[in-house]
Amino acid sequence: MIRTLLHYFKPHLRLFVLDMICAVTVSAVDLAFPLISRKVMYDMLPDRLYRTFFTVMAIVACAYVLRSLCYFVMTYWGHTFGVRVEADIRSDLFAHLQMLDFEFYDHHRTGQLMSRLTGDLFEITELSHHGPEDLVISALTIAGSLIFLFRIEWRLALVVALLIPVFIAIVMHERRRMSSASVLVKQTMAEINTEIESCISGVRTSHAFANEAVDRARFERSNTVFKGAKSGYYKAMGTFMASQEFFMGIMPVVVITFGGYLIMTDRMNYIDLITFMLFINSFITPVRKLSNFAEIFTNGTAGLRRFMELMAKEPRVKDKADAVPLKVDAGSISLDHVSFSYNGKQEVLEDVSIDVKAGETLAVVGASGGGKTTLCHLIPRFYDVNAGAVRIDGTDIRDVTKDSLCRAIGIVQQDVFIFADTIRENIRYGRPDATDEEIIQAAKNAEIYEDIMAMPDRFDTYVGERGTRLSGGQKQRLSIARIFLKNPKILILDEATSALDTITEQKIQGSFDRLAQGRTAIIIAHRLATVRGADRIVVIEEGQVKEEGSHRELIQKNGIYAALYRTQQLGLAEGQTG
Repeated sequence: MIRTLLHYFKPHLRLFVLDMICAVTVSAVDLAFPLISRKVMYDMLPDRLYRTFFTVMAIVACAYVLRSLCYFVMTYWGHTFGVRVEADIRSDLFAHLQMLDFEFYDHHRTGQLMSRLTGDLFEITELSHHGPEDLVISALTIAGSLIFLFRIEWRLALVVALLIPVFIAIVMHERRRMSSASVLVKQTMAEINTEIESCISGVRTSHAFANEAVDRARFERSNTVFKGAKSGYYKAMGTFMASQEFFMGIMPVVVITFGGYLIMTDRMNYIDLITFMLFINSFITPVRKLSNFAEIFTNGTAGLRRFMELMAKEPRVKDKADAVPLKVDAGSISLDHVSFSYNGKQEVLEDVSIDVKAGETLAVVGASGGGKTTLCHLIPRFYDVNAGAVRIDGTDIRDVTKDSLCRAIGIVQQDVFIFADTIRENIRYGRPDATDEEIIQAAKNAEIYEDIMAMPDRFDTYVGERGTRLSGGQKQRLSIARIFLKNPKILILDEATSALDTITEQKIQGSFDRLAQGRTAIIIAHRLATVRGADRIVVIEEGQVKEEGSHRELIQKNGIYAALYRTQQLGLAEGQTG
């Protein structure tokens, strides 16, 4: 873990060195004052060297001004160093999260990941800045004080030296307890973040069902667990602090007691005892810093451990060492005896073979849970096949880079994700370097231009969280505009209109038809009326291809597709009659 942390120190080494120089200066001033005071009491005052005395005191005052400036540098630039380290770590962690595949996100909740990107990294920042600083000040001040104390009176110094290991043993014992409690607090904090994210994202559903009390109760359960974990942590901290305060209180008592005995036996004088007490007072700040370091080290290493655990996660779907960019010429797609399962046990797709010609529109239909969406997730390589191969223009997609593969494919899903930004930036997401003119043309192609121009701020209209200020049809057309801007060779429509009403669906169908022109298109559809014009239709049931042909051919075959089509037509007729 330390090597990992030091790796992030390198780009900001100048600030770290500046912080350490200031820490050493602070320790030097703290060590110098008792020695100077002893010199003053032994020589300057008895010999009436008053001018020298005031000169030395002025120098000491200047040294404390320098000490104050060092604390300013450690506070400002030291924290700046810590923040920069935190920013670098967060940047690497975010980039790593982007590399992880769909399977990882299938098993991790958003709130937990947010906690690791925020709370955990703050603790690492504190460790980066305060950890080395507090350790240097404490080590130099305590070690230096002990050296000078042994030179003044070794017997009394030996008593002080024997007390310090006892204190360190107590610190290390309580630190282990605090470490376990700190990990538990972070885990429960992640759970709370998850509940908050879930409740806020679903607030409209909560209001719709009048289930605010249910969500509140669920949150309170997590909050109660957090309070218990935090209480355990503070109990461990309380024991730690009590032990520390006892040590710092008992040490002056021991020094005065034993020092008084040495004075009584003429083995020590008052000046040396006063010097001892000044050094003991110098212990207070480093001892507090040492205890502070123990807490920072506990929290920081817990956060660093969780960071390293996340960074150790490897995507199952990743580029080969010799992967090359995909070059799509025609855009043909071939699924060659493909089998796939999510958990390695129950297969979702079993020995599926489908060939999609360049420029062809293929519709994939079937009952829910049959494997339609899974099939389309394999083409852009969101998951890797367990057996068989997926090829584009004859090239196995495992032999090309994921980035080039995703750039060649445009996907419009049922659940469109709209960013909390303007209309313009949401469309521009299809191609970040697009000009405003290209964005306007994409909006026109998606038949949403008129809607945008009727909005208060037109293309600069803010759409709200997840596009809450837009209708379902507008969200879909916005996603279609992105694809027009992206201009891919291959198009996948994953039940893109199943959540819309029939009238809105018919309006958007024209946009889809225009989008599919000149592209290889795969359409997953629940409503069979929307795929009648497809060049070919494939029926998937229980992970296998059951039927294949045009709409007319499948109706004449009078199989699964014909039965589904008649059922939907009957339902539509009954709805219109009603």
